[in-house]
Amino acid sequence: MSRIGKKPIDFGADVKVSTKGDVITFVAGKNTVDLDTKGNVEFSVEGSVLTFALKSEAKEHRAFWGTYRALAQNIVTGLTTGYTKQLEINGVGYRAAVKGNVLNLQLGFSHDINYDLPDGVEASVEKNVITLKSHDKQKLGQVAAEVRSFRPPEPYKGKGVKYMDEHIVRKAGKTAAK
Repeated sequence: MSRIGKKPIDFGADVKVSTKGDVITFVAGKNTVDLDTKGNVEFSVEGSVLTFALKSEAKEHRAFWGTYRALAQNIVTGLTTGYTKQLEINGVGYRAAVKGNVLNLQLGFSHDINYDLPDGVEASVEKNVITLKSHDKQKLGQVAAEVRSFRPPEPYKGKGVKYMDEHIVRKAGKTAAK
């Protein structure tokens, strides 16, 4: 039995929630996010509280119950407070800059990498730290993973792009032969 699915979501006054069929629409300011439940769960909105219920006792419906509740909570959190991810660039000559909606990365290649940021994701750079902000948790994680994939950190010197809270397991280099 899902313990997460039982918890109601209090979305407060700043988020407007409407339903149409199997789709829940969340609106806050100029941001609108739709959550399509595809008929796997039942839900109800009473005042400023959103609750989810099982559609049946089938195993897949019990799994969807907690999943859709967690997705809805992530949407409400994103619309009220937002999400941020920070990436750190380590390496001599490695730089990043933001020009409009393009993240320009110099990561030791013969060319610059110009990464177009998707709608809803903002970037800022301060020294060697890239800060990404968005109201969409999934989109933010995907952008951060793509930026990291351009030059993942290597285990010998730790050069590359890593998450701020990521720990790189370092390896010992070659030792002189005796």
